[in-house]
Amino acid sequence: QVQLVESGGGLVQAGGSLRLSCLASRSISSVSILGGYRPSPGKARELVASVTIGSETSYKDSIKGRFTIARDNAQITVYLQMNNLKPEDTAVYYCNADPPFGRVVPEEGYRYFEVWGQGTLVTVSS
Repeated sequence: QVQLVESGGGLVQAGGSLRLSCLASRSISSVSILGGYRPSPGKARELVASVTIGSETSYKDSIKGRFTIARDNAQITVYLQMNNLKPEDTAVYYCNADPPFGRVVPEEGYRYFEVWGQGTLVTVSS
């Protein structure tokens, strides 16, 4: 079972920058899509940035041109460079695959549970 550890969050003024890191516990080189998530209205976590196995990237309009996602398979790490931060970017940020990693739990009737890290809090002050 993979474990994900996010880091790099903090308090920053509007217009500032942060670089988030997500360290996986096992190889990610075969994972087709990795992404950055944050909560949105009505969703516990929404995919806001993604990077494919071929390093193609995709972003939600709200962060396009300001955030850059990258993967380093050798370091089993995903990075999210966040520039020109805005107060509305304040959130707990997570990384995961798309669709998210998960596992079947026999004790829970073989239900599928997604696996998430603890996230890292980004707070942008105005």
